Amino acid sequence: MSMQPDTISGVTTEAQLVSTWRALLERYHATSCALDRALNDGHQLGMSEFEVLERLVEAENDGGPAIHRRVQELATSVHLSQSALSRVVARLERDGLALRVMCPSDRRGIYVQVTEEGRERYAAARVTHRAILAETLGSS
Repeated sequence: MSMQPDTISGVTTEAQLVSTWRALLERYHATSCALDRALNDGHQLGMSEFEVLERLVEAENDGGPAIHRRVQELATSVHLSQSALSRVVARLERDGLALRVMCPSDRRGIYVQVTEEGRERYAAARVTHRAILAETLGSS
């Protein structure tokens, strides 16, 4: 594979692309580490647990008939494998923040829904989450 050393697509240099990529990674890691620390210290939640709770609360707030989300939908929206999501949901269930419910029309389908305690923990953690996002991503 040969790459032109000075330009890619005639516009951006290879060095610029690499620099932009590294800056993106640095910003992502700084933000995710800050979120993980703050959510864990203040709310006993990991970043993945928070993201799942947020998607479940959003599903309730969308006004649709469903108060839960299929596991497959959650896996896609939080960018986790099904096995990783299963572990996250198990932790949320163990802590009383979510419930797994069998689909009434398809016994193979599993839904996840947030509990009242999960809604409360999410609401408190959301303030922390948004503060960290503003702190780390607010000024470009």
